[in-house]
Amino acid sequence: MSLTYRAIGWNRQKKIYDTILTCGLGSYLALFTGVGFWVRPNLTVETLLIRALGTASFLLLHVILCIGPLCRIDRRFLPLLYNRRHLGVTMFLLALAHSTFALVQFHGLGDLNPFVSLLVSNSRWSSLAQFPFQQLGFVALLILFLMAATSHDFWLHTLTPPVWKRLHMGVYAAYGLLVGHVTLGALQSESSPVLASILAAGLAVVLGLHGVAAWRERRLDLRKLSPDAEGFVDVCQVDGIPENRAQVISAGGERIAVFRYNGKISALSNVCVHQNGPLGKARLSMVCHLPVARLPILAGFGNVAAAFP
Repeated sequence: MSLTYRAIGWNRQKKIYDTILTCGLGSYLALFTGVGFWVRPNLTVETLLIRALGTASFLLLHVILCIGPLCRIDRRFLPLLYNRRHLGVTMFLLALAHSTFALVQFHGLGDLNPFVSLLVSNSRWSSLAQFPFQQLGFVALLILFLMAATSHDFWLHTLTPPVWKRLHMGVYAAYGLLVGHVTLGALQSESSPVLASILAAGLAVVLGLHGVAAWRERRLDLRKLSPDAEGFVDVCQVDGIPENRAQVISAGGERIAVFRYNGKISALSNVCVHQNGPLGKARLSMVCHLPVARLPILAGFGNVAAAFP
């Protein structure tokens, strides 16, 4: 598991995942435009589509950012992690459609090329009230494009997992830019506090979940495991590790995943070579011989002990 990975084929779970995603987004867009026509019949179809696509992509981005910390907090959210990259590509396509409609509506009828008009039409960088928020959204869209274009495992293998991981951490920069884009754009023209309240709540949820997940992992890193005279440290009771699962510990400055499977105990680095994710959160789906990565493991007297160099 820690040495190689195998791409998962298009299976039943993937189809169910994407079907739910497609139906959910279709229902949201239909409901948004329908209610929009009913509440504000004077709005054009283009304006409603811009708002529907923009809010859908922004909400989906919040879901994507919350999946990681939720999975670190509670294993029951792990199924959401299974096809998170599908969510990312879908979110980019929604944002691209939103940007295309907005570019045509606001910059497509002038003398300048729409892209040139987007970049030069507003240069009031020193004004908070009239800050060029559209450029913020454009830069965020470029980041999301790079992430969507490199989402396939081919790029993960070609770029190497560390580089790929750093590239996809750009989602947080894109999120910050989009918060600024919405705050300086839609909120400037919105008299109702509802949109501002939703934006603040979404930001609080994202930051709060990441804070809780970081605090829990920090507690793990601060737990001091003292080696005995022979260089071994007690990890836990053997029956404290669920079958085909792992217990994650921190020792020697590294997080270690101690797996139990078929009555055997093995340990390896907690960093997965696929996406540099937390390997200890995984569940073994097949019987395999896990390599003992730098850690000889002893299972004796009902305890698991690991020796560190």
